[in-house]
Amino acid sequence: MRDPRVLVSVPHARRAAMSALWGLAARLTKLLLDAREPLIGQIKLAWWRDMMAMLANDPAALPKGEPLLAELQATLAGQSGLDALVDAAEAMLLAEDDAERRAASESFGGQLFTLSGGEAAGGKRWGLLWGAGVEDGEREARDLLGQAKSLAAPSRRVFAGNRSLLMLDRWAAAIASHDGERHLRSEGMLLLRLGLFGR
Repeated sequence: MRDPRVLVSVPHARRAAMSALWGLAARLTKLLLDAREPLIGQIKLAWWRDMMAMLANDPAALPKGEPLLAELQATLAGQSGLDALVDAAEAMLLAEDDAERRAASESFGGQLFTLSGGEAAGGKRWGLLWGAGVEDGEREARDLLGQAKSLAAPSRRVFAGNRSLLMLDRWAAAIASHDGERHLRSEGMLLLRLGLFGR
């Protein structure tokens, strides 16, 4: 979402909030990528869960000095549901089999798309691609990538007219269709076409 080619499709009044929300998703993703021990990862996720509860219920009490928290406080104070994104990240951290990894990946994408103004169904393919990116095991990552590749395109209505989410879903589909191999030129053309014409 914070890619300028996508963010430009977000209404100006919502850009700061969407940038902060997807900044949180990026921070949680980095936490998973950096986690060497699940317990340490859980402790860090618990802190973020507490911060998201505070953001929803008492944003003025948030600690100072953390730039992302300040960004979230300025744009999403009083917003509920962000703790569910942390829960999905934790489920991915603790997943022990293919079914749990798929459920956690789809949940993370679904929660993020819902918080961004769409529906959970619209975020499944993006979530599976995200899961393939954070998974350490090569076989497990390829399984998630294969799930993303075979998943049928969601109906346009689940994006609720949100062009940026449509762009992200179609971008994820393009990457999955090439088994994770990046084709930056064609991806850029895809984003340009979707941004201009919505199809």
